[in-house]
Amino acid sequence: MNPIPYGRQEITRDDVEAVTAVLQSDFLTQGPMVPAFEQALTRHTGARHALAVNSATSALHIACLALELGPGDRLWTSPVTFLASANCGLYCGAEVDFVDIDPDTYNLSPVALAHKLQRAAKEGKLPRIVVAVHLAGQSCDMKAIRELSRQYGFKVIEDASHAIGGKYEGRPVGDCRYSDIAVFSFHPVKIVTTAEGGAALTNSDELAARMALLRSHGMTRDPGQMERAPEGPWYYEQVALGFNYRMTDLQAALGVSQMQRLEAYVARRQAIAARYGRLLAGLPLRTPRLDENAYSAFHLYVVRLEVSRTRRSQRELFEFMRASGIGVNLHYIPIYRQPFYARMGFDRGAFAEAERYYAEAMSLPMFPLLRDEEIDFVAATLKEALG
Repeated sequence: MNPIPYGRQEITRDDVEAVTAVLQSDFLTQGPMVPAFEQALTRHTGARHALAVNSATSALHIACLALELGPGDRLWTSPVTFLASANCGLYCGAEVDFVDIDPDTYNLSPVALAHKLQRAAKEGKLPRIVVAVHLAGQSCDMKAIRELSRQYGFKVIEDASHAIGGKYEGRPVGDCRYSDIAVFSFHPVKIVTTAEGGAALTNSDELAARMALLRSHGMTRDPGQMERAPEGPWYYEQVALGFNYRMTDLQAALGVSQMQRLEAYVARRQAIAARYGRLLAGLPLRTPRLDENAYSAFHLYVVRLEVSRTRRSQRELFEFMRASGIGVNLHYIPIYRQPFYARMGFDRGAFAEAERYYAEAMSLPMFPLLRDEEIDFVAATLKEALG
């Protein structure tokens, strides 16, 4: 059997034709496909605005800037996430801290958040922004987080990089009911891809306008946003310090094509997860536990190894699986363990659940093209490894 990666994109003939059509058109960068992709995102989620950008990291950055995060402010997020969920705060000159995870969903824990907020309020160190990460495709408890945001006055960004196509309380992740801004990723291993790319969604006209400026050099041709009267039909103004975070029409065309298969992709991921669940039952590991209010997009399928009941360590199990041609992975090393963050003096003991997760987690292959016989092989190999 060929090696099985943990994730892989699907590119169809329709995708190729969509991109080829752009290559043969008048616009390669800022043409009609970028707004078409943004409209596909707002139609799916129900959010008022979608701003397509060149990566989810860029989306997180402009989201923080639009919410006026800066020096002297604080951003809190989950320690079990990709680096960008925290780095976006540092880009703005803010301090970054972490909130421990829920032991069942592995998302940021509202209980831990409430306790940390109580202490921070007494010390005068409340966050300006909390980035709630929907790990593996399952939404955080956004209603509880929003209630805390109203009580303590912070803004909420959903890092939904794993979760397009998922649902919370029966409605699409990304509708921003309980957040100020939601962010998606379209990296090749995500649910749908634009090769590289991301998007920031919001229901706020003001935040959307700020992010639109920030993704394109802070430059505008809209007389309503200018500080001076236009000097001629060529006139534009830079009214903010922005960035070149724009998505190309080539990427957007691929995204428009992929969005047509979003529901089918998530349904297949759900079926793969169900098959894993049946095949792995009874082994010394814990399969994903799903919140009753959430419908996971299953970007990842994470198991927790009960290493005290196995004859191999976590590392030995990883090496056995990879030697068998199965590209298991670990999502993620807690951010505070990274050398760059460790120098900030974080106490690992403050994040006991994240530490336990890191000692036990393993991501199994999960992507729509994964065949049933490959799923069976992964499960059988893991059973042998755990033996």
